[in-house]
Amino acid sequence: MRSTSSHLFLYCILLLGLSWVAPAWADMALTAKAISVPGVRLQSVTMRIGDDGSGGLHLQLHSAQADIPVMGWHRLGLILDGGLHRDEHLNWIFDGGVQLVGAPGGALSKAHATMLLSEEANTLQVDITQSKAQASAALPLDQLSHVQISLKNLPVGWLQGLLSTVWSGHPTGGRLDAELALDMRDVGLQSSGQFTLNEAGFDTPSGTLAAQQLSGNGQFDLDTTDGPAQIDLEASLHGGDLLLGPIFAKLPSHPVSLGLHATAQSGAIALSHLRLDDPDALQLEGALTFDTKGVLKTLNMDRFHASFPAAYQRYGEAWLATMGLRNLTSAGQLSGSMDMGADGPHAFAFNTDNLDLADANGRVAIRGLRGGLDWAMQGDRPATALSWSSLQFYRIPNGAAQSHWQSRDGLLSLQKPLEVPLLKGQLRVGQLDWRPAAAKGQRLTTSLVLLGIDISAFSHAMGWPAFPGTLAGAIPSLRWVDDRIELQGGLSASLFGGFVDITRLSLQQPFGPSPALSGDMSLRQLDLGAMTSVFDFGSITGRMDGSIKNLQLVDWKPVAFKASLLAGSGGRISQRAVNNLTTVGGGGIAAGLQGAVLKLFKTFGYKRIGLSCTLQASVCQMGGLESGADSYTILEGSGLPRLQVIGHQAQVDWPTLVDRLQAAMNGATPQVR
Repeated sequence: MRSTSSHLFLYCILLLGLSWVAPAWADMALTAKAISVPGVRLQSVTMRIGDDGSGGLHLQLHSAQADIPVMGWHRLGLILDGGLHRDEHLNWIFDGGVQLVGAPGGALSKAHATMLLSEEANTLQVDITQSKAQASAALPLDQLSHVQISLKNLPVGWLQGLLSTVWSGHPTGGRLDAELALDMRDVGLQSSGQFTLNEAGFDTPSGTLAAQQLSGNGQFDLDTTDGPAQIDLEASLHGGDLLLGPIFAKLPSHPVSLGLHATAQSGAIALSHLRLDDPDALQLEGALTFDTKGVLKTLNMDRFHASFPAAYQRYGEAWLATMGLRNLTSAGQLSGSMDMGADGPHAFAFNTDNLDLADANGRVAIRGLRGGLDWAMQGDRPATALSWSSLQFYRIPNGAAQSHWQSRDGLLSLQKPLEVPLLKGQLRVGQLDWRPAAAKGQRLTTSLVLLGIDISAFSHAMGWPAFPGTLAGAIPSLRWVDDRIELQGGLSASLFGGFVDITRLSLQQPFGPSPALSGDMSLRQLDLGAMTSVFDFGSITGRMDGSIKNLQLVDWKPVAFKASLLAGSGGRISQRAVNNLTTVGGGGIAAGLQGAVLKLFKTFGYKRIGLSCTLQASVCQMGGLESGADSYTILEGSGLPRLQVIGHQAQVDWPTLVDRLQAAMNGATPQVR
């Protein structure tokens, strides 16, 4: 940067040298429509030369438009104002102010320059200061295109113009010290040297390449003379944040080695060689390419080795958060490789001797992971084995198992059936085929069999009351299509002496922040006595049938369904169950005398109990055995005293209904709102 400014100053001094030879030119004003020298063009130039009163000259120069393309400086205002004299060694010295108007980053907006021209030493020395920033440049007079530059405490933003010639990014802060050499060519420049950064930052329009509070030092080479700009960097960084596409690094206080070779043209950038070495966290070698908008096109990690938890805390937290995995706890090591394009993964492989991972929400937890996977979009890959001591998926714990895999032409397949202990029962996975490269369409197919799953253990894992029973069933086809998992076949649970059949299951965005589950449930001959004893609802005997159609859960919370429950064979109901059923339905006892009589009996006979709820938009449309204009029958009594429970609230706010149910199941008195 400074070389170009000193280049310009040099030509001004040479012009003034001519004026010194002809003293009669003093106290004169000169104008020029344009002045061009290699790498610099000035337009609308005025220069005033006068006696400074002490035997020297006073120079004032103004250019309305200065263009220095190699620096990315265009249409800048330029002002020089200072004195020119000779010292005792007959060296020419300029001392005064220099101002660039409109330079990117505010470069040289109000600077002081001292320039010494020594014909004997064949050198022009330029020293510039502005606030805390200092820059010095030395040029040989017989090779003005070569400059030695020293920078101290330079605002990184002053480099915006130069960076804009090779990259779409821009500095956002920080300071720079550097010792470098720069050679101006007819087209472009070449430069190399050493630098030190202090709390530097940069950003790109797409936000895929960025840094903040970055400190470190290193060496660089820059060549913009032959086609795309070529950049080589070897640096030792510490502190701050660094974003390279999907790699977001929170750098530690100790040094992290970074090496790269980059090619930049028209805003696009390719890191054909990238090496990162953080000794106790992550080592990787690979390549990245970004298009003109800064969007990641390819990611090729030839080799990586991650040590946890440091690798997650410093480099993996942001990336895994995009997959819905947040606040992970981790331990162990992982090695492998990865090849990704804009269209998705092309190949990956990983291996571990012992890895533990668990997210804070309980969606995924794995302990004692050993072995690996090896997949490629084309060709065949070696067979691999992957085992674990325990695996948890959506809070459901699975036991130890070992799986065997092989990749052929983009299809990663399970080589033999997998048996996994699950909730005192067993999950059998038959065939399983996965296409990791499939961004759309069918990604995965498998078949599952569940045997003897303990529903009480399942309820405990989900934080529900302990339901006694077992779950079994076959899913002949489970498909992952687009962002949805579809299950053909169904599951049947032996529950409360009856059966619950689950069909048409579908899970959308299974790995997103809000998975959506849909399906239908059919209830057959559930023992109400066993059910009400679990919920502490009050005693009801008899059998219940029912259905829950079009059930929709978002983040495992109901948002829509059409439920209908019927105990049509009669039975007995306790006083407490009557009260809870009445309050949950928002109703009352049909006749006023029944309230007084109710207190005299502990249980009552009933003929039928029926209740329905259609949930939509957080409102439940209630119904029962029979519906009138403004009421519905929930319980039809039998024998003496004869009860009839009537519901009067046809529409109930869903959170209110949930509160009533929870209060009833916990043995409290539900409140009517």
